[in-house]
Amino acid sequence: MPAPRWTVFCRVVDNLGDAGVGWRLATGLAALGQRVRLVIDDAAPLAFMAPGGAPGVEVQPWPGHGHGGDAGGEVEVGDVVIEAFGCDPPPAFVDAMAARASPPVWINLEYLSAEAYVERSHGLPSPRPGGLVKWFYYPGFTPRTGGLLRERGLAAARAAFDPAAWLASQGLRREPGERLASLFCYPGAPLAALLPVLAREPTRLLVTQGVGAAHDAALGVALKGLRVQRLPWLSQDGFDRLLWACDLNFVRGEDSLVRAIWAGAPFVWQAYPQHDGAHAAKVEALLAQAAAGPEVARLWRAWNGLPGAGEGLELPEPAPWAASVQRWRRGLLAQPDLAAALLAFARGKAGTGW
Repeated sequence: MPAPRWTVFCRVVDNLGDAGVGWRLATGLAALGQRVRLVIDDAAPLAFMAPGGAPGVEVQPWPGHGHGGDAGGEVEVGDVVIEAFGCDPPPAFVDAMAARASPPVWINLEYLSAEAYVERSHGLPSPRPGGLVKWFYYPGFTPRTGGLLRERGLAAARAAFDPAAWLASQGLRREPGERLASLFCYPGAPLAALLPVLAREPTRLLVTQGVGAAHDAALGVALKGLRVQRLPWLSQDGFDRLLWACDLNFVRGEDSLVRAIWAGAPFVWQAYPQHDGAHAAKVEALLAQAAAGPEVARLWRAWNGLPGAGEGLELPEPAPWAASVQRWRRGLLAQPDLAAALLAFARGKAGTGW
């Protein structure tokens, strides 16, 4: 019997996070022997994220939203349908799902959060017209959630990583006594206030693509002790290795947060800023999960523009900070990864035939 066919729908909002999660999920399922079709309304980010593609993953334009003259045609209904972040499959596709004698397992993959509602909401059904049921699947940080995206062999690859060799392959070299830090942030981050703090000891700041023009002025100020270098677009593997090579990582959003955890180095996370301030609860919930201590908490709050930061842009001592990240990482590595847990969840809802 052929492996089940999965259709993953993804709409790109910020060109990075949505496409990144969609691609990682698709490749994670394919690595488990599943046949995966990623239907995406803007595949352009995949050109740098995954220039070689992946075995078992087919990329198809969203109906009516193709590029280069391809408007994206009809999408075949498979055995499992994933809509990433509530993106709603096309109505004609939903009608085709309902018309099948055995409807597919329909799952809404929700945004990642450490908030308490995730455990309460994970795995709940939502009946839909035509006899369909949509299941809500929440990634998360505890055994009562759907887990985190993590490739097979990732921990072994991290353990075998040679940072000097990778840096040399990118035309980079760490100077003796120099701290390496990476930067991937939203426009509202208080970068101008952070840079003098970084400059107190010799630091090379590696700035990723995605850090926009809002920070050009701050990055253009010459500070003794700080060298700023902009990087080209990196593949997903390349971004992982950047985080592995650095002593300190500033990351943003969902996908790079998880990659920073797997890197195991001290990191600072910036939540996607929301006008109603809802991101504050996300930051506080994640700090509680990380159990990183008050100095790290002040730094995260300051980086996110939240109350309670005080002199929060001060950097904590690196050794205990790294130890706390690695403790958290070990606990998360002991849990099932998201793709494997999602496969088990879908099997349980599909009944016989798998």
